[in-house]
Amino acid sequence: MNTPFAPGMHLLIDLWGASHLDEIDYVERALKQAATACGATILSVHLHSFGKNSGVTGVAILAESHISIHTWPEIDYVALDVFLCGNSDPHRAVPVLHEFFKPKKMKVTEAARGKEIQII
Repeated sequence: MNTPFAPGMHLLIDLWGASHLDEIDYVERALKQAATACGATILSVHLHSFGKNSGVTGVAILAESHISIHTWPEIDYVALDVFLCGNSDPHRAVPVLHEFFKPKKMKVTEAARGKEIQII
């Protein structure tokens, strides 16, 4: 079977020189607004703060998949995964996340998930 389209799109987003990385309420707002911008349905958000001047880790669980985050305020770095399927567009999360965290540098890597390719 050769799947003609990818049922999911996965973005790996790296932010360097970012801000607000130890503020759990701020991180939650960023994830919720990113999910909404993508057209996704938020089911729940689970975040954990490691304390003042320490990171936040967690996930927004979406009907269409998830957005996960791990922050390292000691080096101003954030790693995000935005994985969505259906009619949701993960690319719409990028400007929202950029606006929230104001990184000096951003890298977005995308992977089409679930598309079968024929290897000869």
